[in-house]
Amino acid sequence: MKKTTLLTLLATAIVPLAQAADTIPLTTSIPPEKIEGTPLEVKLPNVKPAASKAPEIQVPEGTVLLSTGKPATSSDDFPIIGDIPYITDGEKDAGEGYFVELANGLQWVQIDLEQEAAIQAVWVWHYHSQRRAYHDVVIQISNDPEFGSGVTTVFNNDFDNSSALGAGSDAPYIETQYGLLVPVAGVKGRYVRLYSQGNTSNDMNHYIEVEVFGTPAQ
Repeated sequence: MKKTTLLTLLATAIVPLAQAADTIPLTTSIPPEKIEGTPLEVKLPNVKPAASKAPEIQVPEGTVLLSTGKPATSSDDFPIIGDIPYITDGEKDAGEGYFVELANGLQWVQIDLEQEAAIQAVWVWHYHSQRRAYHDVVIQISNDPEFGSGVTTVFNNDFDNSSALGAGSDAPYIETQYGLLVPVAGVKGRYVRLYSQGNTSNDMNHYIEVEVFGTPAQ
């Protein structure tokens, strides 16, 4: 009986080590901080404070950045500032020339990975020249470019369902140069769509960069 218990304990101890050996920390380049303008108070329930360091998660070995240079589209065909390709151009600095500004109301941007992938994480920078929070941030993955079927929601902080995409339980957060990192854990899909509906400083929607990490699906 004691021998069986010892073997069980050893097996339990070995499994986490094996799992840890199969994962790696997810890393990316973090842009420099550049705060401009007069700060405005962020008034939202349960808002997370501004991050003071880059987020950290583990992902499976072989996970790579899939989105750089991939086609991006938007619900707003004529951005007020910037161009939609900024979203996947690899540039994350603050200031004009690095972000795209979409019209007010509920808007989305979408990335086509050009093939199905097992997605492990989505890292998003909306706008980090000012401490602000974006409303109704919803991130979805699908193999349907119209997002009419097979949709998986991996992040949703629309607590009152004002975007009519379903009420979410994720917390609103303050934008910083560290962005928002969303672990996805292998959800399969070709397209990633991100919604927002204005922010605590104005009614517009902004994106600097969206990074999608994963592996091409087998």
